[in-house]
Amino acid sequence: MQKISFWRYSAVNRKTLFAALACAMLVFSMLGCGTTNNLQSIQLSVSNTNATAGTGVILYFDTPVQLYTWGNYSNGQQKLLTSEKVQYLISSTPVGFAETGTLGDPNATPAQTVQLSPVGLLTGVTPYVACTFENVAVPPATTPAFLATGSYVVTATYSGLTTPPAYIGVATAGGIVSGSNPSGECYAPPTP
Repeated sequence: MQKISFWRYSAVNRKTLFAALACAMLVFSMLGCGTTNNLQSIQLSVSNTNATAGTGVILYFDTPVQLYTWGNYSNGQQKLLTSEKVQYLISSTPVGFAETGTLGDPNATPAQTVQLSPVGLLTGVTPYVACTFENVAVPPATTPAFLATGSYVVTATYSGLTTPPAYIGVATAGGIVSGSNPSGECYAPPTP
C-alpha cells in the first residue's frame, strides 16, 4: 500500500474546501443577496396601467371615476394591488363650499353627494347638489375662471400602509349664472 504524504493530502482538502466555498458564494449571489422585494409605500392613481397617472379628479354627475392603488417596492417595481385587499376611505375637507349646495357626509349611509365603493369607484349621488368650485372671474370677463373651494379626500390602506390623499373636486351641480358665467357652469366640462 502506498502512503500519501501529509502535504499532498492537505493540498487536496484545501482545493476541495475552496471549491465548496466558491459554490456556496455562487448560490448566495444567485439568491439575490442584498436585494429585496419589500412593499415600501402605496399610492393612488386614476389608471390601472400607469402608477404615475395622478389623482387629479373632477367628479361630474354622469361620469364615475375609478381609483386604483399601486404598490411601490424596494426593488423599484410598481405593481397594481388587488382591490379586495385595499380599503378605501373618503372624507370631506373642512372648507366652506361654494355657489350651489353643500357637501354632505361622504361616509353616511346612504352616501350624500358622492359615493365611494369598496373597490375605489367614485360616483355622484342624486340629487346632484355639489359644486366645489367658485367662479372668480369679474366683469368685464365673459368666461368663467374657477377656483377650488373644497374637495373630498380619498385615501387607501393596504398592509398597514396609507396612500397620500387624493383630492376630488365635485361638479355635480350648476354654478351661479353671471356675466362671466353665462351658462352657469360649476367647472369647465370635460372635452369628449
